[in-house]
Amino acid sequence: MAEILHPTRENFDDMLSRNHLVLVDFWAAWCAPCRMAAPVIEQLANLYQGRVAVAKVNVDEQQELAVRFGIQSIPTILVFKNGALQASEIGVKSLASYTGLLDNLLQA
Repeated sequence: MAEILHPTRENFDDMLSRNHLVLVDFWAAWCAPCRMAAPVIEQLANLYQGRVAVAKVNVDEQQELAVRFGIQSIPTILVFKNGALQASEIGVKSLASYTGLLDNLLQA
């Protein structure tokens, strides 16, 4: 199983700088749609192991990060390339929608 990162406000920017492409899932334990999205996020971590860093940020535990990125609905997925925000998705999406997005960013 691929590693899923759990960044904090103290190491979030370092995580972005150390990885070419990063997918970040903003979620909460009480959020039913977040629980529905979790298996997809885990699949992405496995499919893109070594090519895309996958991280999960619990908005209840890391409120400063949620505020910093303007997270108002969860789950929200942000994708960063070379530290710059490239895409934002809100809600539960299919595996195919994420693989298409990530494949395009990997090729660009």
